Amino acid sequence: MSDQPMPPRITTLVEKLALRDRLSAVEVEALDDLLGPPRFIEAGADIVREHAHPQHSTLLIAGFSARYITVADGGRQITEINVAGDFVDLHSLLMKQMDHGVVALTACTVVQAPHTKLIQLTERHPHLTRLLWLDTIIDAAIHRQWLAAMGRRSGLGHLAHLVCELYLRLQAAGQTGEMSFDLPLTQSMLGDALGLSTVHVSRLITELRGEGVVQWSGGRVQILDWHRLAEIAEFDPTYLRLHSEPV
Repeated sequence: MSDQPMPPRITTLVEKLALRDRLSAVEVEALDDLLGPPRFIEAGADIVREHAHPQHSTLLIAGFSARYITVADGGRQITEINVAGDFVDLHSLLMKQMDHGVVALTACTVVQAPHTKLIQLTERHPHLTRLLWLDTIIDAAIHRQWLAAMGRRSGLGHLAHLVCELYLRLQAAGQTGEMSFDLPLTQSMLGDALGLSTVHVSRLITELRGEGVVQWSGGRVQILDWHRLAEIAEFDPTYLRLHSEPV
């Protein structure tokens, strides 16, 4: 990549993609040209509505959002938490009609990539296209891990796995401190992600603190013992593909 400073709106995306393969200066410029101006989304607002037909894909550059499905009784199941540097709906380019929604869990800043420009990018930049394709493949891998956790891990293991995953994904986007990260999500939001009640989530956070593996206070998580946390989670980061392997 060029030594020139990157536009802030693509910094987290480029940092994440560059972990997996080198991007040229031309590819970085193509990503910047793809995206529109930043937009602010209030917490609780939909970024993408269920059953919508988006004409653009949305890149999250600040905040936390989530993919979700609403069930018949009005309950919400979160199927993935998005962090800065994530395209929250890159798959909508081919999916057309969404079978799920994307909600801003916190105040978010996003930029949009029109599908017409994304199609042009796939025709002109095959290597960059493969990198973005890999990004959607990793999304699918995250969903598989969440499904396995929901069905087979204990509540404590499931929460520990989520903490491990979010730390590494935020680290890839340059959004962590020294074994710490901001997680300004309510216990109700975490419950929607874990399929657990708010009371149960509170107990599990207390249990993780009691194990001496995290400090968790005021929306900030400090990991005190990564190895023990990963052991509780049965965490294997292979699915996140956080290594350089040319595509």
